[in-house]
Amino acid sequence: MVPTDLRYTKEHEWVRVEGDVATIGVTQYAADQLGDVVFVDLPEAGRSLDQFGTFGVVESVKAVSDLFAPVSGEVVEANPALASQPELVNKEPYGAGWMLRLKVADAGQVDGLLDAAAYDKLTAEA
Repeated sequence: MVPTDLRYTKEHEWVRVEGDVATIGVTQYAADQLGDVVFVDLPEAGRSLDQFGTFGVVESVKAVSDLFAPVSGEVVEANPALASQPELVNKEPYGAGWMLRLKVADAGQVDGLLDAAAYDKLTAEA
């Protein structure tokens, strides 16, 4: 069961909104599918992202995968720990392995994302 306080995308990203700031990462399901993450390429603060647009790349021993923004906004911070510890994506995808913090442009976009039950159903069918 995934955390119930988050919203999810069909591309296996999660978002937690606190005020007008969204924290974004990949789900445990995505981390498991990727295998051992060895590199994460994230945008710098100040970059504007469009909902479902590509914002970076995660590289694992198995594959290179694009990362997609669950909501539109401006990058406030990229997780600095991932530069030297990309394995945090595997170890703590919902905690220390977070990827970005965005200033949310349209909070209504969050409502269109999957809740925990819908995301669980999606991954059960995969």
